[in-house]
Amino acid sequence: MAQSNGRRTSRRDIYLKLRQMVLTLELAPGAALSENELAASLGVSRTPVRESLIMLAQEGLVQVFPKIGSFVSRVDPAQVADAQFLREAVELAALEDLPAQLDPAVVEELRDNLERQRRADLGLEEFFALDEVFHQGLMRLSGHGNVWTTVAGAKGHLDRARRLGLHGHVSPAVFATQHHEIFEAVVGGDVPLARTAMRAHLRAVFHDIERIRAHSPELFAADASAVPVRRNIVVWE
Repeated sequence: MAQSNGRRTSRRDIYLKLRQMVLTLELAPGAALSENELAASLGVSRTPVRESLIMLAQEGLVQVFPKIGSFVSRVDPAQVADAQFLREAVELAALEDLPAQLDPAVVEELRDNLERQRRADLGLEEFFALDEVFHQGLMRLSGHGNVWTTVAGAKGHLDRARRLGLHGHVSPAVFATQHHEIFEAVVGGDVPLARTAMRAHLRAVFHDIERIRAHSPELFAADASAVPVRRNIVVWE
């Protein structure tokens, strides 16, 4: 994995790979991180791994404790709420900025996206990817599609909470239905209904957090001052 088409893997590639592993829960909240093990699994030296962990720490996705080690940050409900506030403000504002005539090409892309969301054999990561494209598509309808990059970069804790929520549902069909309701309101020109449906859809993550935290509290940050302790196994206190 260290090389692709004869070119060495860039440091940014390592950062993006590790970030994706954190966001998709492949590296679980609270998990201890070994630079040596990560470097070996990615086929690179420790230097790009160490630099990537520092970048992830700056995003709040990794915590580094001197003389103890590095760990995947547990999901922080406060940071989830902040990211949700930003996302809701941006997406609701975009709905207010929809033009009278919607771009037919983007509308057709969204219709196709919604059809794909209803596939019975759809995996959770496939649905998550379609979900991201759907919301970005709505932003594109308003002429603000480029803003999505900023939103996506600020919602690491939120994305992990959303994935935990998806894993807690039998099927993502309920979210696909919500998307359909938002879309129909948009193409029907009913902005107030679209905003109401969007707000309820985006805020569903808070219910999921409470439901998941009730049976898996170890995934969430309960105390910002908590420090892991290395014994025979790593524990958090």
